Amino acid sequence: DDQPQQLVAKAMSERARWKDPSFILNVGDNFYWGGIEKTCGTPMDEISYTAHHQFDHIFERMYSGQGLDGKPWLSVLGNHDWGGRQFNNGWDQQIAYTWASNRWVLPAPYWMVRVEYPLQLFNADIYFLDSNFNDAKDPPLDPEHNICGSAHNPPGATCAAIGGPESIETCPQYFQDLWTEQKAWMEKTIAVSDATWQIAVTHFPCGEDGENQQWYKKLHQQYGLDLLVTGHRHDQEMWLPDMAKNHMGGLTCIVTGGGGGITSEATPNDHDTKDWYGEAEYGFYDLTINKYMMKVESINWNGKVVKDTWIHPQ
Repeated sequence: DDQPQQLVAKAMSERARWKDPSFILNVGDNFYWGGIEKTCGTPMDEISYTAHHQFDHIFERMYSGQGLDGKPWLSVLGNHDWGGRQFNNGWDQQIAYTWASNRWVLPAPYWMVRVEYPLQLFNADIYFLDSNFNDAKDPPLDPEHNICGSAHNPPGATCAAIGGPESIETCPQYFQDLWTEQKAWMEKTIAVSDATWQIAVTHFPCGEDGENQQWYKKLHQQYGLDLLVTGHRHDQEMWLPDMAKNHMGGLTCIVTGGGGGITSEATPNDHDTKDWYGEAEYGFYDLTINKYMMKVESINWNGKVVKDTWIHPQ
């Protein structure tokens, strides 16, 4: 595991040369360990030296070449982007970089975009959600996995000036309120969507919606969500509708957390898979879409297709 991110980036670059993707979906935890190592509050029309340095080395130079250069990198924040064990690192600089880059797109913690394919007579609405309420616990609890924790947030931590949590004490409620706000927005927005496809992108893995998968089930069955794209776990998992662990009412979901920026959940040795949750540890997914169907392919770190499925629009 001494160069997994480089190997995954190499496989992406090689595939992009002949697939020529329209855009990249990015599920968060963009910078390990604690996001942009800069306290929140840099003016939104400025990119700090620290942010420039991290973006240059971990994003711009890592993912480049024919097929990737200039392609929109449509993103969400993961728990480590907020700070991992705190909430006041430079998550706002990741948002600000949207206006300093010709391809990074993360204009807000939650947002949507319509992608048009006029020559092929179809389009897709893509919804980007912040699901980090899952790691926003009461401050004394679980200090190594709590962005609201009192153990690692500095006393007096606040991001209120730029719309983030006001304090350690109010942090858990901030993220719960943010999730509630997004759910109402999502249902209202997807209800009026006339796009061919509806896709949701968020950080926390398949089913972790705070309702034992029932909200994602509702989005699929009542509102026509076609695909859920997630991350957080450091592996590749294709959740098909007929799997026993999938209670989302027929919704296909993928976990694509195997980008290699940190150690995988288990050994990537494909001869020792007893601890695997999915079909691979390091890798990415390739979505091929037209008006009538979508092909979802799980690509291993070496460029090999290890699993695939087809989806039809609701």
